[in-house]
Amino acid sequence: MTGTRYTLEVQPVLPERLKRLKELANDLLYSWDREVRALFFRLDRELWESCGHNPKVFLRRVAQKRINEAAEDRVFMEDYNRVLSVYDTYHQETARADILQHLDPKEDLVAYFCAEFGLHESFQIYSGGLGILAGDHCKAASDLNLPFVAVGMLYRQGYFTQTIDARGSQVAHYHPMRFTDLPVDPALDANGKEIQVHVDMPGKHVRLKVWKAKAGHITIYLLDSDLPENDEADRRITYQLYGGDINTRMQQEIVLGIGGVRALAAVGRKPTVWHINEGHAAFQILERCREVVAQGLDFDSALELVAANTVFTTHTPVPAGHDIFDHALMDRYFGHQLKALGLDRDKLFSLGSSPDSQGGFNMTALALRGSRFRNGVSRIHGNVASRMDAYIWPQIPPEENPVGCITNGVHVPTFLAREWSNLFDMRFGGGWRNELLNEEFWKHIDDIPDHSFWSLHQSLKAEMLAEVKRRVVHQHRRNGTSEALIERYVQYLTPHDADVLTVGFARRFATYKRATLLFSDPVRLARLLNDPKRRVLLIFAGKAHPHDLPAQRLIEVIHEYSRRPEFEGKLILLEGYDLSLARKLVTSVDVWLNTPEYPLEASGTSGEKAGINGVINLSVLDGWWGEGYNGENGWAITPHGPQYDATYRDREEAQELLDIMEKQVIPLYYQRNGHGYSEQWVKKSKTSMKSLIPRFNAQRMVMDYVRNYYAPAKRQRLMMLGNNFARAKEVSAWRKRLDQNWPKVSAWRVDGGRAEIRSGEALELRVKARLNGLHPDDVLVECLVGYESENGDFIKLDSHIFAAEETDEAGETQFKLDLYPRLPGLQYYKVRLFPFHPALSHRFESGYMIWL
Repeated sequence: MTGTRYTLEVQPVLPERLKRLKELANDLLYSWDREVRALFFRLDRELWESCGHNPKVFLRRVAQKRINEAAEDRVFMEDYNRVLSVYDTYHQETARADILQHLDPKEDLVAYFCAEFGLHESFQIYSGGLGILAGDHCKAASDLNLPFVAVGMLYRQGYFTQTIDARGSQVAHYHPMRFTDLPVDPALDANGKEIQVHVDMPGKHVRLKVWKAKAGHITIYLLDSDLPENDEADRRITYQLYGGDINTRMQQEIVLGIGGVRALAAVGRKPTVWHINEGHAAFQILERCREVVAQGLDFDSALELVAANTVFTTHTPVPAGHDIFDHALMDRYFGHQLKALGLDRDKLFSLGSSPDSQGGFNMTALALRGSRFRNGVSRIHGNVASRMDAYIWPQIPPEENPVGCITNGVHVPTFLAREWSNLFDMRFGGGWRNELLNEEFWKHIDDIPDHSFWSLHQSLKAEMLAEVKRRVVHQHRRNGTSEALIERYVQYLTPHDADVLTVGFARRFATYKRATLLFSDPVRLARLLNDPKRRVLLIFAGKAHPHDLPAQRLIEVIHEYSRRPEFEGKLILLEGYDLSLARKLVTSVDVWLNTPEYPLEASGTSGEKAGINGVINLSVLDGWWGEGYNGENGWAITPHGPQYDATYRDREEAQELLDIMEKQVIPLYYQRNGHGYSEQWVKKSKTSMKSLIPRFNAQRMVMDYVRNYYAPAKRQRLMMLGNNFARAKEVSAWRKRLDQNWPKVSAWRVDGGRAEIRSGEALELRVKARLNGLHPDDVLVECLVGYESENGDFIKLDSHIFAAEETDEAGETQFKLDLYPRLPGLQYYKVRLFPFHPALSHRFESGYMIWL
C-alpha cells in the first residue's frame, strides 16, 4: 500500500480522582519506587512495555476506557491512594540527624556534575557504569534528604540502542527524543520566563536552555544547546552522549563545566561544595576562578579558594581513558579568556600538564590541581589512582598522597528485586529500609527458611528465563533465523523448569573486561555445559562503544560460539542491554561472572547489584570485590598484575576460572542431599546478601562522601572565604614562596645515629636544615617508627614531630626529638622533612618532601 502515513495520538482525559498520576509521572522518584511504577503497569501491561516503561508517554496513550474503569475500581484506588500517601510522606521528610551533624540544609548545598545520569531506562541520558553510579548517587542523596543538586546535559539522541544482526555485529541506533516525553520542565525565572545561559565558543556565544528534572527531594539541571538561536553545528553539541569528534567533546565539556556553573547561578542556587564526577566537568574550575578573579583576586588565590571546596572523583584506572585536548585546541577555545582569568598561556597549559600528555591538556590533571579532595572508587582503585596521579605530588609516597578512596555502592531500592522487598517487609517489617547501614541487622537473613529462600530465587529466575526467551525469539526472527534453529537456541529457557545453573555476564563490553576469558578452553567448557545431569546456562549482554572496534569484535566472537552445535541453547547473547534488562539479570541469575584484567576494574558495581539479591559472585579480585569477598560469600579468581605477560596471565586465570566452575560452582549447585535444593548453595547465597547489603549500598557511599569530603570541603571554603579571602591569599603566597625556595632546602642528621638503647631510655634525634629563606614554622620534621614486613616493606606504627629550635648565624635550624620507643626489640625508623601550613586540606598537599 502506498501513500503517506500520518500519526495520530488519541490522548485520554484523566478523571479528577487520578489527576495526580501526572505528578507521579513527572518525578523521577518513579525510577526507584516500584509501587509508583506498578500503578501504570497495572493499568495496561502491554502498553507499559511498548512505551519503554515511560510514565509520561503511557499517560498520553492509555485508553480512556481503561482509565475510567480504574477510577471506579475500589482496589486500584486503594493502592493509588496508598502510593500517594507514601509519596507525600517521603516529600515531607526533613534532613536526617546524621546529615545535620555535617551539613546545614539552610546554608549548604552540594552541586554534583556528571556527563551522564542513569536513573531509568525511560530517561536515556546515560551509557553505562559512570551514569548508573551517578544516578544511584542522586537517589541516595534524595533518600538521605541531602542538600544537593545535580548538573548534566539533556541529550537529544542520548546514547544508542543496540541490536545484534545475524553475523553477530553490533548495530547502533540513535532515536531522537521528544523532551515532552521526558520528566523534565524548563527552568523558569521569577517572571515565569525560560532561563537560558551562554558559553563562549570561538567567535560566538552559544545559547543553552536550562531544564530541570525532579528526582524525589533533589533537582537535576540539564543543559540543551538545540535552540533556534544557535547555528546548526552548535545545536548538535548536545545531541549525542560521547558522540562526534574531539571538537564535539571539547564543546560538550565547556557546556557541562562552564555552562553548568552559569546555569546554577541563573537559577539562584549557590553551592558550598562542588563535586566533579570524572574529568568531563573540570572546566567548571576555570569558570569559578574567572568569577572570583572578576572580584579582584589574582588567579592563584582564586584557585586556592575554588579548590578548597571542590571534590573530584576519578573512575578511570588507565591513562588512555582520560580526556586530553591538544594545546592548539585549547588555544582556540580558551585563548580569548586568558585575560579574564588573569592567566598567560603557559600557566593555563600547566594546569592540564601530565607526563603522558606532553603537548596536551589533561582534564584529570586540571581536576586534580583544581580540587583539594580527591578519591578513587574502591580501595584497589584508590591505590592505582594515587600511583597514576603521583606526578601532582612528586616527592610524596603514592600511598600517602592526597588521593583517597570511597568504594562505590548501589541503590538498594532500585536494584533489590520486588520479591525480596516484599519478603523483608513480611519478615522484618518496613523498617528494614532504615537499617541499610547496620551490618548487625542483616544477620536476620539467616532466619529466612532455606526452602523459602531457594523458592523465591527460583521464581525470579523463571520470570527472567521467560523474558530472555521472548527477547531471543524476537532477535532471531528479525534476523531471519529458522524456527527449528530458534527452538534449539531456547531449549534451556523453560520457565516451568528453572532448575538450571545460570551464569550471567552483563556489562559494558571493553577489552579489559575480557568477556571471552571463559572460552579460553572451549573444549573443556563445552564438556561442562553438556552434562545432562548438571545443566549450565550462560547469558551474556552488553554494549560496546560505537568507536571501540576490538570490543565489538568480542560480541561477534561470543555470537560465533553461541552458534556452535556444542553451545547451542547453552550460551545466550542478548541485545538491547539497558537498565531494565540489567535489573532483570542481576536479580535472577545464580552466578555473576566478572573477569577484568587486574587492576583495571575501578569498581564494577554490577556485581554489587547481583550480590544484594543473593546472586553469588565469581570474579577476579579487583575493584569492589577485592574488599567485598570474605571467603564465604562467593568465589575469587587470583589476579595476576600487569607485571605478568598478558598471555600467561590470561591462561592462568582462565584455567582457575574453569577449575572453580568445574570443582566448586557446578557441584555445589547440584548438591541436593535428598532435598529439592542445595543447602550449601543457599548458605553461600545468604552470606552474599547479608555481607554486601550494608557495606555496598549507595547510602553508605553518600554518607562516606558527606563525612569525609563534603563536610571538610565546606569547612575549607569557610576558612578561605573569611576576612576578604585572607587565607586564600596567604596560602597562595606561601605556595609561591615554597616553589621558589624548596629546590635548595637541605637537611641532615647531627645526632650520630645510635643503633642501640636501653629500655626506658630516650633516643636523642637531632636534625639540622638549611631552609633557604623559609621559616621553621613552614616545615615539619617527622620520625616514623615501625617494623619490617615479611617481604621487606616498612610498616609504620607510630609518628613523632620534632621541635624546632633557634636558627643559628649560619642559617641552619636545628630540630630536636627525644624518642621513647613503644616497641621492644628490633625495630626501624625513618626521618623526613616536609612543608606545612595550617590551612592545607591535606598535610602533603604541597607535594614536597625530603627523606634523611
